[in-house]
Amino acid sequence: MRLVAKVIGTIRMWAFKALLWRASRPAIVRRALARKRIAPSASCASLDPSARPSRIRVAAVQMRLGLIRNARPYAETIYRLTRDAVDQGAQLVVFPEDSGTPLIGLVPGIEKLAAGGIDAAVEGMAGGDVKVAEVFRVISPAVKRIYETTFSLLARAFQVYIVTGSAFLEDDDGRMRAIGYFYGPRGEVLAKQRKLHLVPMEAEWGFEPGSELEVLDTPLGRMAFPICMDATYFETFRIARLRGADVVIVPSANNAEYLFWPTMRGIWPRVQESQVLGVSAAAVGNLLGIPFTGRSGLLAPLEMTPSGDGVLAQARTFDQEEIVVGDLDLDALHRFRDESPLDFNVPLYEKYLPALYSRIAERPGRKWAG
Repeated sequence: MRLVAKVIGTIRMWAFKALLWRASRPAIVRRALARKRIAPSASCASLDPSARPSRIRVAAVQMRLGLIRNARPYAETIYRLTRDAVDQGAQLVVFPEDSGTPLIGLVPGIEKLAAGGIDAAVEGMAGGDVKVAEVFRVISPAVKRIYETTFSLLARAFQVYIVTGSAFLEDDDGRMRAIGYFYGPRGEVLAKQRKLHLVPMEAEWGFEPGSELEVLDTPLGRMAFPICMDATYFETFRIARLRGADVVIVPSANNAEYLFWPTMRGIWPRVQESQVLGVSAAAVGNLLGIPFTGRSGLLAPLEMTPSGDGVLAQARTFDQEEIVVGDLDLDALHRFRDESPLDFNVPLYEKYLPALYSRIAERPGRKWAG
């Protein structure tokens, strides 16, 4: 009987995977977007890839998360938000963390199963010894096809740069991670960023942290795009700055009640400490009983903001879908750095940090990336 049950379970799993493969066909996304008759934007046409621009126009998308059951409505949602950002002149459109998570709606009946929470849903589907990450592993090939096709086509159609936020995907080494993409205006992947610091829930669910901070040169400037919790640790921004980043982009998805002071522990102090320009794109809404709140915005060192509070532009709300669009002045940033230079004492860090980190890593039970 056990063998029969195992065979039936295997057949059901293969049938489910076949269903997912069919539901995630790139042709579905292509047809949905072809109907939009997208006109290319001229916002990036004048960029000189050999020179840093004096200023860039950026949109931080405060995206509402909710279950999406197939490829077409997902593509249409991302299209609508991208279009609204591009219509306001954005050269770079930034989506929040978990922008791919609504595609868990590909799992039939997930909403009913998740009435008691996502952990209960996973237990109902696969048993108590299976972690949440394994459910995302099953749908990962389908999510990846929809996610990559949607953002690549939109970046190419609008001819703008897009930071996707993140999706839970199976990585090249077989581990499950939160992965974000940086697309160029030809629809090409310029870089991928794995989330480097996990929240406890993600670790309990079976996801793994990344081990590389991507810093890349683009015609918009030198940029990094760490994910959410990465901004809580000052090392992330210090590494980015020491590697020449002018703009640090942080897609986030804060699954808690919005409170001002906890949110201040993230990107805002990191921008001040590192003298970079910051872009924060926050998720809002409710997904499988998990609430998301945050205020998207553009940030700069205090002295560079008219109000003196370090904020160039910010969403009006913390729980509604919005798009925050504004300009980042790279020339002004470099003038500010010249006038008020930070004195990074690198020999000090080299003297202490390797030994300190090694000592902490050797503690019993300590788990580190890589």
